[in-house]
Amino acid sequence: LALAVPIVAIVDLFGNRGSLFYSQPRVGKDGVVFTILKFRTMRSGGSSSSWTAADDPRLGKVGRMLRRLHVDELPQMWNVLRRDLSIVGPRPEQPHYVELLAKTIPFYELRHLVRPGITGWAQINYDYGSSDVDALEKLQYEFFYLRHQSLSLDLRIIGRTLRTIFEGRAR
Repeated sequence: LALAVPIVAIVDLFGNRGSLFYSQPRVGKDGVVFTILKFRTMRSGGSSSSWTAADDPRLGKVGRMLRRLHVDELPQMWNVLRRDLSIVGPRPEQPHYVELLAKTIPFYELRHLVRPGITGWAQINYDYGSSDVDALEKLQYEFFYLRHQSLSLDLRIIGRTLRTIFEGRAR
């Protein structure tokens, strides 16, 4: 992270005008809301009321590159140090999505039994989700993770995450 910040800051100056970091409320373990930190990848002034799509028009060239390389996720290591996030676990969602999904998907709140993670079983097994139907599908993977949690599964998820990032096939 210490090496990435100056590089991203310089690239950001030329191609992604606005603040370097982006923070947003997310729902964590036991439903506690925390603030997640990321490098900003979308143009300022955009609405966060719609699902973010993989080819979202709000993404600029620099933002697209940061996302493709997953560099935008590096500041979340601060959230790991603060114990808001784990390395592996269900991805945390915004409170308004959690509220909506909890009303429409049975047992959705069970995903909050564990600390959310930077990567997870759903992320390595399912394409980028941008709808409530995708959220339901990802929830099935999260339930699998909740039922089979172990150090070996976490290491497998980390290994597959790194492999897909370095091979350029990251979701």
